[in-house]
Amino acid sequence: MKPAAFDYYRPTTRREAIEQLVERGEDARIIAGGQSLMAVLNMRLSQPRVLIDISAVEELRYIERRDGYLAVGAATTQAELAEYAALADEVPLLAQMLPWIGHFQTRNRGTVCGSIAHADPSAELPLCLATLGGEVVLETKRGKPRRVTGDDFFQGILTTARRPYELITEVRFPLSKAGHRYRFQEVAMRHGDFAIVALAVDIGETEYRLGVGGVADRPVVRRIPRDVDLDDALNTLAWSLGAQDDIHASATYRRHLVREMGRRLMTEEIVQEETADVRPAR
Repeated sequence: MKPAAFDYYRPTTRREAIEQLVERGEDARIIAGGQSLMAVLNMRLSQPRVLIDISAVEELRYIERRDGYLAVGAATTQAELAEYAALADEVPLLAQMLPWIGHFQTRNRGTVCGSIAHADPSAELPLCLATLGGEVVLETKRGKPRRVTGDDFFQGILTTARRPYELITEVRFPLSKAGHRYRFQEVAMRHGDFAIVALAVDIGETEYRLGVGGVADRPVVRRIPRDVDLDDALNTLAWSLGAQDDIHASATYRRHLVREMGRRLMTEEIVQEETADVRPAR
């Protein structure tokens, strides 16, 4: 299939993009890299009357270290973020996660904010944002920018807290904390596919902050004290996610992955890319 007919605008300034979005409101969709949105349009799951392409808005293409966080502008591609020289030191979880997102061709076009805006529950960037406790910055024509935490921004499958007249202008990933360690792992049918289960963990001195993607309808983050029985805590988490059977995996398999991968990541037994060792016993 092909998309339904739409008008196309390509603003060159932030102000122009916001003004066009306010003018068109619910009839408009923002496009940057198009790696998620074009598939949705081709299947006619969404039929906006207007596309506003922000890929030419250079003032939204930046990666900046600020007080306590790394800010990534809405036109910044995933490849540009992966090439940011200080990423492994400043946000090591992002550095570990980015190679798992699609393939280099899609990362060259796909934007960081676009993946956050799409809010696929199996996508890696929403999981990273939620696990680290990051923020999404939304702007409109009037009033101050609105900041929304990852926990509040993701509200369900492809559903977010963004209002029709708001433009996501940047996302903010907290910088790594002294004494903390960060781990990420996922299982997919093939490298580059959406995750069957993805786990990210921030290992602190007194607790784990564990994020799970690919199981519930959004990234789910739990704080687990380091002095509790880890197997019991992971089993409780696995059952709380409401895993379901689908064509990719059974609910039983997904719960098994949450328990097994979670234990290995949180005890720093790093799971390798091969997935044979995390298959449940017959």
